[in-house]
Amino acid sequence: MATAMTPDRICFASDNYAGTCPEAWAALAAANAGHAIAYGDDRHTAAACTAISELFGCACDVYFVFNGTAANALALASLCQSYHSVICPDSAHVETDECGAPEFFSNGSKLLCARSLHGKVLPESVAELATRRSDIHFPKPRVLSITQSTEAGTVYTPDEVQALHAVAVRHGLKLHMDGARFANAVASLGCHPADITWRAGVDVLCFGGTKQGLPVGEAVVFFDRGLSEDFAWRCKQAGQLASKMRFLAAPWPALLDGAWLRHAGNANACAARLGTALAKTPGVELLHPVEANAVFARLPAALSAGLRARGWRFYDFLGGGGARFVCGWDCRQEWVDELVGDLRDLAAGA
Repeated sequence: MATAMTPDRICFASDNYAGTCPEAWAALAAANAGHAIAYGDDRHTAAACTAISELFGCACDVYFVFNGTAANALALASLCQSYHSVICPDSAHVETDECGAPEFFSNGSKLLCARSLHGKVLPESVAELATRRSDIHFPKPRVLSITQSTEAGTVYTPDEVQALHAVAVRHGLKLHMDGARFANAVASLGCHPADITWRAGVDVLCFGGTKQGLPVGEAVVFFDRGLSEDFAWRCKQAGQLASKMRFLAAPWPALLDGAWLRHAGNANACAARLGTALAKTPGVELLHPVEANAVFARLPAALSAGLRARGWRFYDFLGGGGARFVCGWDCRQEWVDELVGDLRDLAAGA
């Protein structure tokens, strides 16, 4: 087995490591021709908003920001006052990996962590937190935030989203979805995008673009358009209004013309291949079902160190422990097979 790190070998640490997909690259080149009106009043941004509305089959308000932290933090801030709270899974990205941005942009809204199973928040946990206290000394629950696909690489079915919406409505909560890997969830479920968003009761979706193959940019999609009042001002104040907005927006129509699901399906298939192989490797234990493009496994320390010595990069501090391997839009089955080959070679020599 090869021991020197090659550029391809970084692909399993995060799907953020992947480059720009060809569809987005071509769209950017086309948008770069000539001049365009600044700050989002251009035809490329209008086309992108139309493409997203058509994808979901409904009228919605769409805003483009630079990254997922801004998308989530500003979306939650638009749903909350400073004296409100947001219920989220204990593994949620807004809780563990956004450096307090949701609290900062909401002027102090508190995050309340609910017990989760394989990354999914349970309706009974939401209800328990929503009803724990109602006195004026405790921040009033206002939002339920879920992640699709989850931080554990699992997906919520339409029925599960509907069940969470039902408990949210019962307790006066708005429903926010962190969709950094929304494409992977749709590809996994084979459902219409509307079936796990507005038809199931989601009020606002942070639709991930970077992990789908865009170089930069996420879309904040308000299905409840009344909640987006003054959101453009929030974006401007937070430094998220791109002067050359066309470069955030232009790739979206090209991506949504089939490429987004094709790339997500490829990533999911590679993850499934890796999960199946890891499950058959002595000493390796899968920690969560493999349902999207991430695989979580507990590796013996010697195997983990051996893989890193051979140049493989992966995280071991996300998703509740163990090693996390993520397949990007450009992942190849031969990369998976090479990783598994090294792992089994190391296991045989242990």
